[in-house]
Amino acid sequence: MSFAWPAFLLALLIVPLVLAFAVWADRRRARYAVAFTNLDVLASVAGERRFAWRRWLPLALLLLALAAASTALARPRAQTWVPDDNATVVLLVDTSGSMRARDVEPTRLDAAAAAMRSFLDRLPPRFHVGLVEFSSVPEVLAEPTRDRQLVRDAISYLSPDAGTAIGDGLDISTKLVQATLAREGVRPDAAGKLPAAIVLLSDGTQNRGRLLPQEAAKRARAAGVRVYTVALGTPHGVVRFGFGPFGQTIPVPPDPPTMRAIARITEGKSFTAKSAERLEAVYRQLGSSIGRRRETRDIESWFLGAAALLLVAAVGTGRLLAAPLP
Repeated sequence: MSFAWPAFLLALLIVPLVLAFAVWADRRRARYAVAFTNLDVLASVAGERRFAWRRWLPLALLLLALAAASTALARPRAQTWVPDDNATVVLLVDTSGSMRARDVEPTRLDAAAAAMRSFLDRLPPRFHVGLVEFSSVPEVLAEPTRDRQLVRDAISYLSPDAGTAIGDGLDISTKLVQATLAREGVRPDAAGKLPAAIVLLSDGTQNRGRLLPQEAAKRARAAGVRVYTVALGTPHGVVRFGFGPFGQTIPVPPDPPTMRAIARITEGKSFTAKSAERLEAVYRQLGSSIGRRRETRDIESWFLGAAALLLVAAVGTGRLLAAPLP
């Protein structure tokens, strides 16, 4: 939190001054109380002392009200996350043959599909969302749209195919983001960033394609697009082809270092998921955070509102407890 007019924080000095005056007045009244010789009066004074907090509660509320009002004079400001109305998100998912692996139940691809549906539930409805799959070559399954059902239908068509062309998939997703925002007339901000993100999920190492993942990441960074990456699977994941003695088992470990490198280059974030539960948690988190930007807002109204409520509480408590300020 920061302040537009920090010098006005000196007004907070009124709080200890009021407290000091209240303590002085209370002690002064206590000195006069000892002059009474009537036992009944002394007994009533002693009873009052046992519930002294009743007299001090309204004062405490009043002091808090003064502190809040004094802070409001300095015009406090705070940075908050606000949704970006023009945000575009592209879900980029690996559909290589290794997504058949069952180390993430029921299969890696089934877990990814469920997680992406959870992501759609969390994402604000005004955001545009697209879907791109890649195996040996990338393919756009859904142009960025606000129609969530269209994207859900596209997710249901995902199926494991052949190789893994991470770089090509990332490159076509970046171009898709740029084209979508250009049609909306959206330009990069002062820092060169677009209100867009790519969520890349892959479970293996690139073995197809013409563009290396790091090179595609540099192109995304130049376009102002952040990439959030998820490395799916366990180091011991395998896929099996064929039957009986003609079957073949192929290890398909994920490639977290490449995923981290892509996220680092584009100033995104990287995650690993070794279970369906972890994967869904990652996508829920991303759905609640992507497409938001930090904005500095004046919050003096919050302090003024708090001061008003505390003042009403101080007066109300004083009347309820029959406890005037000391």
